[in-house]
Parts: sequence; structure tokens; C-alpha cells
Amino acid sequence: MIEFQNVSKVYSNGTKALRNVSLKVDKGEFVFIVGSSGAGKSTFLKLIMCEERPSEGEIVINDMCLSRLKRRDVPFYRRTMGIVFQDFRLIDNMTVFDNVAFAMHIVGASQREIRKRVPYILGLVNLQDKQSCRPTELSGGEQQRVGLARALVNNPKLIVADEPTGNVDPALSFEIVDLLSEINRRGTTILMVTHEHTLVKHFQKRVVEIHDGEVVADSAAQEVPHEA
Repeated sequence: MIEFQNVSKVYSNGTKALRNVSLKVDKGEFVFIVGSSGAGKSTFLKLIMCEERPSEGEIVINDMCLSRLKRRDVPFYRRTMGIVFQDFRLIDNMTVFDNVAFAMHIVGASQREIRKRVPYILGLVNLQDKQSCRPTELSGGEQQRVGLARALVNNPKLIVADEPTGNVDPALSFEIVDLLSEINRRGTTILMVTHEHTLVKHFQKRVVEIHDGEVVADSAAQEVPHEA
């Protein structure tokens, strides 16, 4: 699914953002990426999304070698994944329905497919009653669920979530990760960057820690014990 092979990234100003990173994420995993500000987490995601290219090493995602991906093919590559942003990035003059449908329009889905798929996805994130609302009429948690629905609607193999709980209340943070966990149980690979250690501890998924551009820890998911 995702493989970094001895990947380094040095920016033009000399900043060494990643240093010889090797990492593999298998299909169906849920992985938290953690680390302090400036550790290299954002660069890690930018490389996955092809916003940046590595200075050294290879990145293979869904059997595609990103260093061989032509610039004109990057938009098509990005459509194979869903991306959830910290700042929601919704279109304010569109309804909830249209914000989610927009992602389907981009890939050329028919109106019939859109009318069937969007309500189903909004139901998954418990927003079926908010289809006609504008983003400004929603709470932060609801807006993030719209962002999650938009990421989900084209049934991607991989969802990349960049601090998806950063702009919502702590209680809603657990709700967002619960939703991501449910999506993961249905087979979608989840890669989530976060600085919220309470979430990481509670959900007990695989945790990859980046420090000063290097992977310094990689702990396997733990089984949550069932209460008697």
C-alpha cells in the first residue's frame, strides 16, 4: 500500500526535513503519525500527496512509483485517496450535499450515481439531516464530518488525515477518530497525523513517531482488552 525506501527530503534552503526514512504500511492498517512541530510530519504527507518530491529514495503507493509519476498524472493519482484537512476546506456557498457531490463531479460520476451515493455517505457520518445546510450553519465537528464524507465518497483505498481533530473540541476528537476507525474496519487504510496523545493512547493503533526527520519509534497496534 505505502512504502518509503530510504527517503530523504532536503529543501532548497538547506532544511533537512526527512532523513533516510524507510517505512511500510500494509493495506487495511490504521497508523498514527506523531511527532513535535517541525519533526517532518508535514513533509511526510506532502510526499505522499505528491506536493513534494523526495531528494533521495523511492516512494511506492498502490504499486505506483511516485518518482516516475508525470506531473500531469498527479491529479489522477490524488483521486485514488481521500484527504481530510485540519481546516475543513469546505466551499461556503455550497450546501453540505454539494460539497460532498463536488468530489464525485471531479471524477466524472453521473448525476444518478451522485444522487444515490452522497446521501448514503452522509448517513455514515450522521449528517443525513444536514444535506441542505451551508458550512457556516454547522459546528466545527459537523464541518469536519462533511470533510470526512467528501474524502470517503469516491471509495478510496487510502485516507490521509492531516490533524483532522485540530479544530474541534476534545470530545468531538474522539467522535472523528471513531468514524475513521469504523471506516478502517470496512477495509480502508488510514494514515492520520496527530499531536493529541490522548487519542493515540485511547485507540491503540500502530504509532510511527518522527523526530528531526527520522523515524525514531514504530509500535504495533495493540489489542484493546474486552471488558468482562
